[in-house]
Amino acid sequence: MEDINYIKHLNGVFLQFSKDSRLNPTHISLYVALFQLWNTNFFKDEFYINREEVMGFSKIGSKSTYHRCIKELSHWKYLLYTPSHNPFKGSRIKMFDFGTSTEQALYPSRTNIETSNGQALVPINKHIQTIENSKNLNKRQNFKKSNFKNPETKEKQNSTVPYQDNLKTSSDKNYDEPL
Repeated sequence: MEDINYIKHLNGVFLQFSKDSRLNPTHISLYVALFQLWNTNFFKDEFYINREEVMGFSKIGSKSTYHRCIKELSHWKYLLYTPSHNPFKGSRIKMFDFGTSTEQALYPSRTNIETSNGQALVPINKHIQTIENSKNLNKRQNFKKSNFKNPETKEKQNSTVPYQDNLKTSSDKNYDEPL
């Protein structure tokens, strides 16, 4: 059993993900699912996986997408994938350590406790003000001005207006009449 710090490992691997333009959300979802399985296996050096289980955890619906992504993660050195080809024995996975190494610190500016004495600064995100779409305004005005005439009789038709009671549900109704 390895000495893996869950949070430091995830922080390290997400930092690596942010730098790697080859990855897409499916790769990240698959890695997180494998990391969770690694966690449930007590961070053993190697563990075995069931494809259906991993596809369920990562929300991948296609076998070809699953195989492509896991092979790419292995090729890009995020993990080591050894396919089994045996339906009764799962494929072998070896996860690499991102963030709990005793060698060089990933975050040299942080303290060991990863807290500070000062107040945390929170960025202020102002909402972007948008200009109202003038095309939609023109459509609404033109719709109100338009005359709806029956082409055969040249008479003006009654248009359905929002909130108009076409079914006459608000007036007194005789409930003895059949529908």
